[in-house]
Amino acid sequence: MHNLVEKVKNERLARVYSEEQALLIGNGGYISPDPTLWQDVLISVALQKPVLLKGPAGSGKTKLAESVSAYFGQPMHSINCSVDLDAESLLGFKTIVQKDGETVIEFVEGPVVKAMKEGHLLYIDEINMAKAETLPILHSVLDYRRMLTNPFTGEVIEAHPHFNVLSAINEGYIGTAPMNEALKNRFISYSIPYLAGEQLKNLWESAFPNAPQSLKNVMYNLAEDLKGQVQNGLLSEEAASIRSLMDATELAQYIEPLRAIRYAVAEKLDDVGERELVMELAKTWVK
Repeated sequence: MHNLVEKVKNERLARVYSEEQALLIGNGGYISPDPTLWQDVLISVALQKPVLLKGPAGSGKTKLAESVSAYFGQPMHSINCSVDLDAESLLGFKTIVQKDGETVIEFVEGPVVKAMKEGHLLYIDEINMAKAETLPILHSVLDYRRMLTNPFTGEVIEAHPHFNVLSAINEGYIGTAPMNEALKNRFISYSIPYLAGEQLKNLWESAFPNAPQSLKNVMYNLAEDLKGQVQNGLLSEEAASIRSLMDATELAQYIEPLRAIRYAVAEKLDDVGERELVMELAKTWVK
């Protein structure tokens, strides 16, 4: 591993967190489909660069972010974007409380403010689901300034040296929009593809060590078939979600595998033809 990454890792691992903060440290386990991808992401984090993870649903973007949290031993705050996301969801809000017999107004810090002050990681999922007018408030957080003037309190917040932002994006999905160029240019961008081949097999072997080998064979062979149909344009990307297939594997240890695949994979698809294709492919492997 690069000397810079090792230096930053040792600095961050030396920190002591409260029990509550420690609960926010992610679990590792991300398997990189590219031999350099994992190290390159870590180098960007060590350089305090915001990271943008681009890829289809279930390709492992969230698992990668959680693995960064585990690698550096850092708590990670998460934001799930939607059209309803507003500045209060990001920064916090004012509330009235009773203190020493008096009514006072206090500011409850949101995930951005907490992560900046405490030197934690901030994970922004599906960042292109947010309204275009919401996210510019983060521009000064994401560029060289690494600071923010809180519009609710007037406080000027300078980011802790260990503060980092990781974001994820599903391109071309319903409800998403192209990212604002000013926002996109603040990130180092990485494409996160699905696993394939031996890496795919290794994922199932490590995730389900006690599952029947025949079941694991069905699932990673089906994963390869689904990915091929996505590449041929016959299935939408979500049909090949590794996350969904792993859910199906877990279910199939207790119920019939075809039913598990239907519930965890096929029924998530809007198109009837796609659902039927998934089940036809599954039947070729389930004996």
